[in-house]
Amino acid sequence: MGVVVLGFALRLRGIHDPLLDHPGWRQGDTAAIARNFATLDLNPFHPQADYDGPPPNYVELELQIVPFLAALLYKLFGIHEIFGRLISIGFSLGTVCLLAEFARRIFVSEAAGILAAFLFAVYPGSVYYGRTFMPDTAMVFFLTAALYAAVRWLDEVESDSWARFWAAALLCAAAILAKPVAAVGLVPIAALMFARRGLVKTLLHPQYYAYFAIALLPYAGYDAYLRSIAEWHWASGIVAKHVLPSLSDSVSSVANFRHKLAAFRDALALLWSTMLGPFACALFAIAIAVPVRPAARPLVFAWLGALLAYAYVVVTVERVDYYLYPVLPLAALWSAGSLDRALSFVPAWRERRMAALPALLALCSLAIFFTPSPVRAYYRYNKDVFRAARALDAGLKPGTLVVMGHYDPSVLYYIDRKGWEEDPYLWTPFDEQSAIRKGARYFIAIERRRLERNVELYAWLQRFPVIDPDAKWPVYQTDYAKMLPGAEARWRAFRRREKARQQNNGAAPAEGRTPR
Repeated sequence: MGVVVLGFALRLRGIHDPLLDHPGWRQGDTAAIARNFATLDLNPFHPQADYDGPPPNYVELELQIVPFLAALLYKLFGIHEIFGRLISIGFSLGTVCLLAEFARRIFVSEAAGILAAFLFAVYPGSVYYGRTFMPDTAMVFFLTAALYAAVRWLDEVESDSWARFWAAALLCAAAILAKPVAAVGLVPIAALMFARRGLVKTLLHPQYYAYFAIALLPYAGYDAYLRSIAEWHWASGIVAKHVLPSLSDSVSSVANFRHKLAAFRDALALLWSTMLGPFACALFAIAIAVPVRPAARPLVFAWLGALLAYAYVVVTVERVDYYLYPVLPLAALWSAGSLDRALSFVPAWRERRMAALPALLALCSLAIFFTPSPVRAYYRYNKDVFRAARALDAGLKPGTLVVMGHYDPSVLYYIDRKGWEEDPYLWTPFDEQSAIRKGARYFIAIERRRLERNVELYAWLQRFPVIDPDAKWPVYQTDYAKMLPGAEARWRAFRRREKARQQNNGAAPAEGRTPR
């Protein structure tokens, strides 16, 4: 209980802060989906973002468990982002409790259970991401629960009992639905099956095939449905456009393979720098070298192998530290079991293990908490950005579509408008015209200098009045009914100057009709 209370207290830091702390873009997306569930369509199979025009804007993502639970609370108590943070804290503390039982079972040690729970409760990455409005903490909870349930089920498998089968299979399905990276858990589960029954009996056992079908088919069906209606294909798009090409390139030449290995090393370095911290990462590395109980070896080594393969394939491409979140429960388990085993050779520890445990936890706490970590900077957020976004929410006409010249769903979330978020340097007058035809009535120039570098779009927007020219974020009122006098003549003059400049520089004039 004391470990849970400690974990809860650590996760309360910044709980009331806006969702502009790290990673704001991911939290902004999650919070927008929760709000859209509550205000547009309370259907867990219809996650909607705020961008890409007027709703519905379905996005292909994992099953949005945390946003949907938050939306249910929104319906009862109103929209307050703190519900999303509290739900994540609940899942994180649930993982702490699970790891205590998990370690007790596989290492047959009460001390190992308390150590595992403690380590996960205080890891820097676990503390920080355990209070963010994101799906990852829920995924880690269900992944840990699925593996624990599978261990309990497979310990009874000789009797062909179905008593624990359903819990194990459904928890694994929930983990993969929460985020498909949880499929790494299937590798240690398969390793346990082979270790318990041998190769031939495992391949001939129908219950195992049923397990994998129940674990995988719900996500396959959910994703197929969502891809058929989604505007944004995040999951399949990242895999097809980034992950698979990078993997293919890595085997095309020795140089590319070396580059991939360097990226792999950099990805694993995130465990040292942020997710585990130097002390806990070193403890985990040492733990791998310490022999563990034979019954636990197939589980931990297969789990480690699956995570390393995942890091090599995925995290080398999408290099963000919370993609390594699934490593943390394994690190806590293995470090706890190995530390308990190593200390068991000390007579004082072997005889008075529980009495000596508080001193060991205190030493670990000092080593983890007083090690400098970049995670501390994650809690900071830009208060000026928050105030500016809320001011726009209060000042713009309610329900109006906007084009925001900036990539950040968290800023669009606090402006509280649907519309488009775009790079102002790449956005064109044709793009803006299309948005206006679909209902956009404001262009918010958050990246003002980048907009001015896009000379064509900047010149075209001058036909519209600006709400406050001296504002940090100028807002153009993109309503043709409010066009400034002489706007078309100024635009044509600009086009003539640009054409003359291109001809003088020897460049071909831009093709296409003149935007109006």
